[in-house]
This record gives sequence, C-alpha cells and structure tokens, in this order.
Amino acid sequence: MQIKIKKQNKDGVVRVETSGIVKEILVNEDFMHPQNETVALCFRGKDSSGIVELKTDELESLYDEIKKRIHLIKGFKRISSTSGARLI
Repeated sequence: MQIKIKKQNKDGVVRVETSGIVKEILVNEDFMHPQNETVALCFRGKDSSGIVELKTDELESLYDEIKKRIHLIKGFKRISSTSGARLI
C-alpha cells in the first residue's frame, strides 16, 4: 500500500509519501449510533505506520467507484518475502 499526502505547514505545502503493508482491518460498530461506524486500515512500513479510517458512506462510495471499473483488472500479484509472487 502506498500513501501520498499533501499537507500545509508554515513552510507551505509539503508532500509526504510512505508505503507499508496492511496488517489489520478493524470494523468499529456502534449500535447506538450507526452513522458513526467506521472501517480502519492499519498499516506498517519500514519507517512508518498509521491508520486510515473511513466512515461507512465513504467506504460505500469508494466501493461503487471500484465496482464500475473492476472489469478492467485481469489479475494481480501478491508479493511477500516468504512465499514469492503468486497470481490470484
């Protein structure tokens, strides 16, 4: 996973790039307030780690956009240090 961020600071706009592996996906359910449910992608890289948190409506919008273009993806490779590359 790669993350590219532009943020404003006192020196102007700074671009930050990092990469890592998604380690865990957390679904935070709130039965009393269902509009506050979130999905968190926890990642860890060599020099960085973090959490990307999405509300359910953001996740559904993202899924709808991907669903329109999923026919363009023919396959992908999973690369890991222990098992090598596999076509799924």
